[in-house]
Amino acid sequence: MALWDSSKNMCSMEPTADGSPTVPEPELYRSIQAVLPRETDQLQQSDCFNKGMLRWTLHKKVQKNPASSLSLVWLLIKELEKAERWDSRKCIIPLLHTLMYAIFQTAYIPDELYKRVYDFCKRLLTFPHPYCTVGLSYTRQIKTERFIPGLMYQRMVIAEQRLKTVHYPFQERVFVLAEPEVFSESLVTVVSGDFEVSATSSGQFLNPLDHMRSVVQHSIQAALGDEHCHGPKLAQALKDMGQEVEPYFQEVLASLEQSLEEGVRGEGGVLRSRLLQLYNEILANADSEPLSGGPLCDCPLPNPEMSFHLWTADLDIWRELAKWLRSSSMSEQFSIIEEQEDPELGESPIDMMPCDMTRFSIMSNDSGIERDLPPSTEPSQLPSLDAVSMTGPWEQSKNEQDSKLLRRGGIKMKPSVKDSMVLIQENMEDQASLTGAGGSGGRGGRRGMTLQRRAGSSVMHNPFSKQQRQLTARIVIMGTDRVLGRLAKAYYFFRKREARRLFLTMKVDLQFYYIPVCSPKSPSSPVKENHQQSKGDSCTLGSYLSNVDPWYNCNIKSLGRMIPNLAKMQQASSERQKEPFISDIISYYVRTGQQPVYFAIYFVKISFNIMTKEPVEEVFLTHLDMEFPEFRHITASVRGDKHRKSSGEVCGAMVSMNYRKVTLSGRDIDEGISVRMTGARINAIPSNEAEDLNCLTLMINETSVKTKNNTVEPPKFRTSNIKIRTLERRSFTVILDRDDSRTYRNVQSIEVSPCVDPGYCVQKTMRSKYKLEEDKDAGLSKYMNKGLPLPINTFAGIIN
Repeated sequence: MALWDSSKNMCSMEPTADGSPTVPEPELYRSIQAVLPRETDQLQQSDCFNKGMLRWTLHKKVQKNPASSLSLVWLLIKELEKAERWDSRKCIIPLLHTLMYAIFQTAYIPDELYKRVYDFCKRLLTFPHPYCTVGLSYTRQIKTERFIPGLMYQRMVIAEQRLKTVHYPFQERVFVLAEPEVFSESLVTVVSGDFEVSATSSGQFLNPLDHMRSVVQHSIQAALGDEHCHGPKLAQALKDMGQEVEPYFQEVLASLEQSLEEGVRGEGGVLRSRLLQLYNEILANADSEPLSGGPLCDCPLPNPEMSFHLWTADLDIWRELAKWLRSSSMSEQFSIIEEQEDPELGESPIDMMPCDMTRFSIMSNDSGIERDLPPSTEPSQLPSLDAVSMTGPWEQSKNEQDSKLLRRGGIKMKPSVKDSMVLIQENMEDQASLTGAGGSGGRGGRRGMTLQRRAGSSVMHNPFSKQQRQLTARIVIMGTDRVLGRLAKAYYFFRKREARRLFLTMKVDLQFYYIPVCSPKSPSSPVKENHQQSKGDSCTLGSYLSNVDPWYNCNIKSLGRMIPNLAKMQQASSERQKEPFISDIISYYVRTGQQPVYFAIYFVKISFNIMTKEPVEEVFLTHLDMEFPEFRHITASVRGDKHRKSSGEVCGAMVSMNYRKVTLSGRDIDEGISVRMTGARINAIPSNEAEDLNCLTLMINETSVKTKNNTVEPPKFRTSNIKIRTLERRSFTVILDRDDSRTYRNVQSIEVSPCVDPGYCVQKTMRSKYKLEEDKDAGLSKYMNKGLPLPINTFAGIIN
């Protein structure tokens, strides 16, 4: 405690220029203790909701009293060291994320405190996954920040606010996609208003010059401290400069990035000397006498730029990303040539006149060869008269013969080896990260890859270096399992399109986030009512993430339960919302939630009993429900008849099932049975930890199988591949991911299997050219993950 007391007294901050009072340390300590998880949090959902609100309140309290920021950092590192001594691992992840979020915004941190944080994060490397993964990520950040103070803040502001600079050409954008069935018009107004308040209430950040001033202010203060920098004088001088602040902004960026490239060690004297020189120049230009030291000014970190969209049928998220790519300040730095044009948009991002121009396809009735075209007098379709007159008879005949064999207006697009290797490399990186993370996601199991949901990070045990893309799109999904199913489908077709021709993959890094928001209760059709009764929890994937990551449960799932009530709360309140809440939570989520959990996407081929109707290829993420409509009412009557249930009489349609049975030993076997059923349900997300296997769970609605307690229970089949076909003249209905818009009727058979990554298909096609098909695992295939996982970012991944 002596070291703590002396450090606290030595590094206590003075009040800021506006005289804002500091928050007493006992009050900060009580706030931290209230945020920490307890054993009863999983049982009492209200406590989890309160902890998420308390975490947001704590950061807001310090933001309004910036002089208390350093005290908060000291208290948090003390609590982390206490949790390490007491082996209280459940508190490490919440405290560590809260600590790093406070470090991002603290004006100045002494080297001694940096060293304590760095030493603690380095000790986390000896912990099991996911603590070692989170610890390694933050160890690297703290190591860099210790020798180059202010670098994390500077990079966040530049990337999130899209400031133009050649020294750090990276940009980020947050796309919030909401489910229309959940978000009513009034709720959309509330969320959009929250984003507007966030854009205007983060200090005085109104334009790029304000962001530049904050970067210069924070960088100089973080390097010089209160002994060599007077915050109010510097802030006033930067404000008086106006447009002239941009050269100093570029100079500060160049100094920090140069120090990073040169690998600054020791005390970083060269960087501090350069920033001190800039500090003196700024005050000299402002006719102000440089001061040796004084109070520091707060530079709050603004929320990133966000755009809110309702994910309707008219919204194409990949087209929105393409628009952002064209409008970004880095678009002119990409060498986009004809071979890199977007196959879907049909035009080069630079050559298209309007950014949102829609291309309409026209069916051609001819072969495309000049000699087969009908006669025309259009100048574009006739050979040049000047060219004909200038050539001799032999040359003219040769030109005419060549022109007859030319194809008009088309080029053959072949994927290059470099383009093909990009998807292969991504696939290998995912596989390496999953293997490095422990394979089974950090929890027990007899199989090699027992968990279907696999947690990992590319920063650990990854021999394949990933090229950092200059654009990062953070896609936040808000809604139920329906919108996640649409995301899985969109992601699958995106990868399929990119396998044909790379466009966005080369330039944009995709990061997915999920906020579960339950649907409001509303009257529905009979089919929908039956479906609603059988499905139970409408956010099964969000419930799973809440079980494996308690900090996600406190901050994200609790927010999802509150969002539907925001419209009613604002209608009851006459005052306009002054504090952004949803955007603050999303900002905290996208900045600190960097540990992905991988969910497998499943492919389903649907065949119909109508011969003229072609089979449909679809994908799903969480559920596949099938039912025979004619037995819907009979099933309810049979369930109420105990005599018929005890006698084993079952009604339903006869179907045949061929499936691969999944076992814990890993020795899967193929089986086939014929049963009568009124419907079935295939779940990809388990409801408890005991069933968390790398497989699908098939549950039949009706059966005559009895248990030891003489009760009838639907059997469960654990499988990875299954084929179901009706043996009678009856058809069934299929609903994917509980989405009524993805309902298929008159279905005769379905085939379900794990979805194959198009990147693997590209590599397999390349191998077939060299006649290696007899060896299925030849070449790079044995190092690749053949499945297509959907990564959803959380705070810790999967915790034991």
